[in-house]
Amino acid sequence: MKRILVLFTFLLYLNTVFSQTTKNWTPDLGNGQFKNPLMWGDWPDPDIIRVGDKFYFISTSMHYVPGCPIAVSTDLVNWEMAGYAVSRYDEDARYDMKGGDMYLSGSWAATIRYHDSTFYAGFCTPKMGKNKEGHFSICTAKNINGPWTRTIFKEYLYDPGLFFDDNGKVYVAHGQQKLFITELNSDAKSVKVPQREIYDNPHYPYLEGSHMYKVNNKYYILGSTGGTQGREVCLRSDSIYGPYESKVVMQDDHTYPGNGLHQGGMVQLKDGSWWFIIMQDRGPIGRVPNLEPVTWVDGWPILGKNGIGAATYPKPVAGVSSPITVPASTDEFNAPTLGLQWQWNHNPDNSNWSLTARPGYLRLKAGKAATLYNAINTLTQRVEGPYSEGTAEIDISGMKDGDVAGLGVFQVPYAYLAVEQTHGKKRIVMSQSDSTVATAHIKHNKIWFKAMVSEKGFVATFAYSTNGKDFTPLGNELKMALGLDWTANRFALFNFNKGGATGGYIDINWFRR
Repeated sequence: MKRILVLFTFLLYLNTVFSQTTKNWTPDLGNGQFKNPLMWGDWPDPDIIRVGDKFYFISTSMHYVPGCPIAVSTDLVNWEMAGYAVSRYDEDARYDMKGGDMYLSGSWAATIRYHDSTFYAGFCTPKMGKNKEGHFSICTAKNINGPWTRTIFKEYLYDPGLFFDDNGKVYVAHGQQKLFITELNSDAKSVKVPQREIYDNPHYPYLEGSHMYKVNNKYYILGSTGGTQGREVCLRSDSIYGPYESKVVMQDDHTYPGNGLHQGGMVQLKDGSWWFIIMQDRGPIGRVPNLEPVTWVDGWPILGKNGIGAATYPKPVAGVSSPITVPASTDEFNAPTLGLQWQWNHNPDNSNWSLTARPGYLRLKAGKAATLYNAINTLTQRVEGPYSEGTAEIDISGMKDGDVAGLGVFQVPYAYLAVEQTHGKKRIVMSQSDSTVATAHIKHNKIWFKAMVSEKGFVATFAYSTNGKDFTPLGNELKMALGLDWTANRFALFNFNKGGATGGYIDINWFRR
């Protein structure tokens, strides 16, 4: 028994190491230099802190669950997942796909800070539709891996930047073009002083994504103006309530013409230097973070090389030998929990998936849904540039009539390869937004599906195999787009039943990138 336990522990360790270090895109050049982008995938609205010798990066993920992914690094270049600040959204039944959906809601514009041995993560949640008012949340934890406790405010603080002043006061900078400061109580779990307007400049349309700092007794707010085509602006004042003067500290789109580097967070290293992680919209691949040096000129933080993004640059942390790591992608489903790369589309129904029903496999039971768009328990992870592919081995012997199960690339529009069962017979279908494009026969109860994504032309293609070695293309190209604003395309594993009956199940042996 002891030998079995030791072997299981060793295999679990190998699975964890493999999933965290498998190389896809990496910025580390292996010679003391790095290249941008930092992570060539959808990590929007970045913010960053340093706690001791570690850096923590937070992003937002809209309607995907868990929300607010957090990554950790020791050198600002090599990252791996640490966890999530939000386990699920319980404030509205539509997060469970009941009575509607919550696409594009959830977590927006995350902020992260560390104060008095506590991690704080904040974000805003807009209500979709004509009335964009929503609410603001603060999540707290003693350990970055959780558990996290969420406090929902009645106030709506758009694109919040949490700030702990050295006089013990706590503030949030927020707003869009018209910026505000709201003071919180000392535990940062309720509002103490209602918002006060501090800045409004029509020359900076959509000024948002505010993150606040105090350097040499001056208050700085860094934010983005101009949306996707934007630039980074810095506001500066001797008082937190202003008046503020301003300066454009980065304006560059040379790496992706038409889409400027904009919105992010700044961090100071132990050696006193400052660095900035800033995002850039790269179409259907997502909002991609870059790492930029900060040079202080006349009291202003100028990003990159004189306001221009750096293609390559010496790594920020000297003397630290960090292994080349990337956020997890592959999952063998041998561990007792899902790999941290995975997020569900809306809240999962935990009664309809399992990692223990068949050890070594992910079991997905089919929930009732007319289309993939409103299916429960669609499991997703980021696609990546410049090229990425995902392959899954699936046992389909447990399917029932009406089940549609497979692997897709999800956004709007979306496409997938699936096995579809009707009247006891199975067939392979290639579908675009649930319209069948091509079909193929299947005689076996095991199938391999592959989805291939290219940043060039933003296309995805699909192939299947019945032996795990020889793959046959099926269907046509998916022209990836952004029908769901501000969220990227994702690999998606799914099983839903469109016949209205109680569906069957599939067992996924692995997903590999």
